[in-house]
Amino acid sequence: MLTFHQGKNSDIPLIRELTFSIWPQTYSSILTKGQIDYMLEMMYSPASLEKQMLKQHHNFIIVYEEEQPVGFASFSQKENNSKAYRLHKIYVLTTMQGKGTGKKIIDHIIQLIIPKGAQTLELNVNRHNPAKAFYEKLGFKIINTEDIDIGNGYFMNDYVMEKKLR
Repeated sequence: MLTFHQGKNSDIPLIRELTFSIWPQTYSSILTKGQIDYMLEMMYSPASLEKQMLKQHHNFIIVYEEEQPVGFASFSQKENNSKAYRLHKIYVLTTMQGKGTGKKIIDHIIQLIIPKGAQTLELNVNRHNPAKAFYEKLGFKIINTEDIDIGNGYFMNDYVMEKKLR
């Protein structure tokens, strides 16, 4: 059985541990090792995670199966639209993929944001990431493409996807 816990600043080491167990496997077929290393430092350093939690108001959820952490997600309300929310991260250990874990995480987030007036949930996914099919299966639709310059000569080549909640 999965349980969901609100992530706190004290969970940053756990989030990093999960990230380093999940990220390289997830992206090794679509990004270079150099870009993976750069992005891990940029987005998952302790200082970056703390900034996301405290300054950018990203809500982190740690997912457990029994007592074992198996994944995490983060989301926030979009700054310019009180009815729109953004899923920033959702990562699950490979041993938990294909078992409905990701769907349960997204369902949990939707249950949290609908009472706050959310009408849409949006996310970015790399255009070569097989997870795009997972999101489509859950009702997300491509609404845009973006090429985001993240520095050091690297770009995130993403689809922006949206799911209507009402």
